[in-house]
Amino acid sequence: MRQLGLLVLAILLGVAAWWWFTHEMPRRERERAIAAEAAARQAERANSLYRWRDANGVLQVTEQPPKGRRYERISRTPEDGIEVRGDRD
Repeated sequence: MRQLGLLVLAILLGVAAWWWFTHEMPRRERERAIAAEAAARQAERANSLYRWRDANGVLQVTEQPPKGRRYERISRTPEDGIEVRGDRD
């Protein structure tokens, strides 16, 4: 009788492990991928400025994109190899 109980327990553990690796693990991996993608988008937005022209044609650079206008997203950090100096005209 004891051997039958151990056999049933081993089968149940095997079924539980099979379920975990075929259902739960892929679901968690998808959730991690979605969270990582959302974090990457948020980090990109945090590092962005928005360049656009107002109704008078004046160039504007803001932290938030304008509503109802075309804009260009630009990075706050310069690319490698680009020299940024404020004393040049």
